[in-house]
Amino acid sequence: MINLKEKIKNFPKGPGVYLFLDKKNKVLYVGRATSLKRRIADYFRFNLDSKIKELISLTKKIKFIKTDNLLEAVILEANLIKKYWPKYNIKERDNRSFLYIVINKSDYPKPIIVRQQELKKFKSDAFIFGPYFSLSLIKNALRLIRRIFPYSLCKPNQGKPCFDYQIGLCPGICIGKIKKEEYQNNIKNLILFLSGQKKKLFKKLAKENPDLLKGLKHIQDVALITKDELIDLAKLTRIEAYDISHLAGKEPYGSMVVFVNNKPDKSQYRIFKIKEAPKNDDLKALEEVIRRRFKHHEWQFPDLILIDGGRPQVNYLDKVLKSLKIGIPLVGLSKLANDKLIFPKKTKKNIKELTKLIYPHLLAIRDEAHRFALKFSRKKRSFLKNFSLKRD
Repeated sequence: MINLKEKIKNFPKGPGVYLFLDKKNKVLYVGRATSLKRRIADYFRFNLDSKIKELISLTKKIKFIKTDNLLEAVILEANLIKKYWPKYNIKERDNRSFLYIVINKSDYPKPIIVRQQELKKFKSDAFIFGPYFSLSLIKNALRLIRRIFPYSLCKPNQGKPCFDYQIGLCPGICIGKIKKEEYQNNIKNLILFLSGQKKKLFKKLAKENPDLLKGLKHIQDVALITKDELIDLAKLTRIEAYDISHLAGKEPYGSMVVFVNNKPDKSQYRIFKIKEAPKNDDLKALEEVIRRRFKHHEWQFPDLILIDGGRPQVNYLDKVLKSLKIGIPLVGLSKLANDKLIFPKKTKKNIKELTKLIYPHLLAIRDEAHRFALKFSRKKRSFLKNFSLKRD
């Protein structure tokens, strides 16, 4: 284990694919990453689930393959899973959940997405790529690929340009803009790309279309970054969210929920009974919760603080954090402004951009903080009601 951790320090920070191997050099798991170094380091953190712990315990070697971009890593990951069928990629998965890209042989072929059970419909000479496990990932990948290697979804010579042609995605079989041989050559390039034959494709494009080769090398693939990878990129491994609630409109409480590696860690949830702040002053109550929380140096500090509040709450809490000399990024979600993200002044641009990209995740965390506070409040009310009945 220690030896593996040491080796990770020399892994590249860029995108690629990694393979976990056992003592017999059998591939246990294949994954892709925006940053190989950061992603693999995540496997050696605390609070891992039982499946990952089991995988790590069996792993004796970790290999990696660097790629020029994330799109290339997505393609390579699928090809390696198809080659090795690693136990921990397919464990507990229903075969029906496997997804494939299929390209039939025809005059004007096109890639389509199908599930495992649909593969039997296609002829043996069809080109099949996969398995993939995320429909949204495949769709986003094909959108990117189509901008490099345009293909048609319309009918040949239908008499009028289709919508995709008007936005540059269709090469124009609808209006006879492209010859069949030229279209089929484009599909050949697409097949080389999906099959991972990078060197052969690059050599071919260098002769046929140097501009296309240049575009392929500088593809913008941010759409392929998953929520987990975005959190990893922003180094937001641990996010803490706070909410203030009132028991029967009287006793205020503060709730703290903790998400580690994109998952709630309920063992670290906390409820703070407000002791000093005035009962109707939520700003003071929030300040009290934050000050009490950060007295606990034995608790791991978060990478991001999320509060249920708008500009007044964010500005106020920003001053509190500065007085405590805590430089942890802060963001608020304002219900009054349609759940708009609110940042303190002078928040770094990269934090703003990456936080915006994980916006749906932050909404879920904020809602979890509110749910946790509400659940406690109901339990407390029930207890007080029962206590009152028994006392009578």
